[in-house]
Amino acid sequence: MRIVVLDGYTLNPGDLSWDALKALGPCEIHDRTALAELPSRTADREILLTNKMLLNRATIEGLPKLKYIGVTATGTNIVDLDAARERGILVTNVPAYGTASVAQTTMALLLELCHGAGHHAQTVRQGRWSQSLDFCYWDQPLIELSGLTLGIVGFGRIGRCVAELANAFGMKVLAYAPRQKCEPAFVRWVDLETLFRQSDVVTLHCPLTPEARGLVNAQRISWMKTSAFLLNSSRGQLIDEPVLAAALNSGRIAGAGLDVLSLEPPGPDNPLLQAKNCIITPHFAWGTRAARQRLMEISVANVQSFLNSRPENVVG
Repeated sequence: MRIVVLDGYTLNPGDLSWDALKALGPCEIHDRTALAELPSRTADREILLTNKMLLNRATIEGLPKLKYIGVTATGTNIVDLDAARERGILVTNVPAYGTASVAQTTMALLLELCHGAGHHAQTVRQGRWSQSLDFCYWDQPLIELSGLTLGIVGFGRIGRCVAELANAFGMKVLAYAPRQKCEPAFVRWVDLETLFRQSDVVTLHCPLTPEARGLVNAQRISWMKTSAFLLNSSRGQLIDEPVLAAALNSGRIAGAGLDVLSLEPPGPDNPLLQAKNCIITPHFAWGTRAARQRLMEISVANVQSFLNSRPENVVG
């Protein structure tokens, strides 16, 4: 069967190898695919791998030979799963490959909000410490995490890993998820309103479902403490971005740390790009070499399992 990778660059910008995938059959690797290029690159192909290239109903219905879609990521909102199921096309994803890396980035965003290490390091490079009248200085309140409350919305593998890191920092942990877990014991399960009202930091780790779209809206922001931070390393569409920008600019909440936005790359008019005390990183939480190596290995294994008629990580 012919294999096509539609947008492989972010997974492998050159520091990994596609050889294991190429060994499975005729294989075309494309760094990126423009919409105009999609028909020619997918026609008469049986196996497609995509990271962020949208495969909607019209595309899927126009590919009569397509048998398999491998999403080289965890989230599958880029694929019309209903259309694939109706056609009998198998869809797989890659769960858990980036758990540690995304959790680590979540804490990095929080620590930057608390201490501004990057900002202060830049002022030192600019010569400000050398010119200081005192042996130290800081431009913002420095915040100790121990004793503060972290509220986690969504408690899958990443949410749990974040909880464990927060616990190591001495934070209290609240969690909300549709299905509550019995552990770890230090987590207290609450409803969404209680979580938003009682947390000093709210962090989002839930998939983008129709119910979760716009989860952080004006009402829920109004529940938050004025001193609270909001973190999101999940999906940008979970947040009403103009509402969050207004809340940051008015001081309704104290800050936000975001690794995702609703449109990526963002348009220059995204209000969060200029919002006060809003740290934005370019959706790189998943991108450590260790995480991408796992992603590559599991993606290849998913194709191999499909070819062996023993599919793994099937979605839906």
